Amino acid sequence: MSAASRILVARGKNEPQELENPDVGWGQRARDGVWVPTKDGQRIHIGIDVTAADTVAQVIRPTFRAFIGVDVDTDMLAQTTSSGIRLLTVIHGPDAPEEYRFPFTLADGLALEAMPSGGYDVVHLRYGATVGRLYSPWACDSMFRQVKADYVLDGNVVTMRVKHEGAYYPVVADPMYSL
Repeated sequence: MSAASRILVARGKNEPQELENPDVGWGQRARDGVWVPTKDGQRIHIGIDVTAADTVAQVIRPTFRAFIGVDVDTDMLAQTTSSGIRLLTVIHGPDAPEEYRFPFTLADGLALEAMPSGGYDVVHLRYGATVGRLYSPWACDSMFRQVKADYVLDGNVVTMRVKHEGAYYPVVADPMYSL
């Protein structure tokens, strides 16, 4: 069983179920990112801005793909869920970066709004309704110890920061978007 699988199993039954979702459209390469739906029927694009952005996804099954070696000591596992996506970031060693960038392209009338939890809501500006959510990231090492992870927003680019110094590798960080 892979380290990422062990960590997900240890997190319990509240994990989102991996399901085929026809409204989610993955690009072929990491830089192509993913198109995801919002509650109001629009679509937004979440990019994956990494050093090896031309890395082609290895499609494990229609709802699960692996981007191997997208950065130094880093892989990303992309999972489609019933209501969105997960971008499991697997950090293999101390030379891996501490920041991972996810540019958001939002439809007209939508904006990212910071939440007290550390995540971001996609908000419909006219109605004030939340139509999507980027949940606050969690991260842990191979000993299941919590690793500090948070987001920083610059324009429409969400940067996930993972402070993995002193951790037992691999470290898994989990940005997740859902309706």
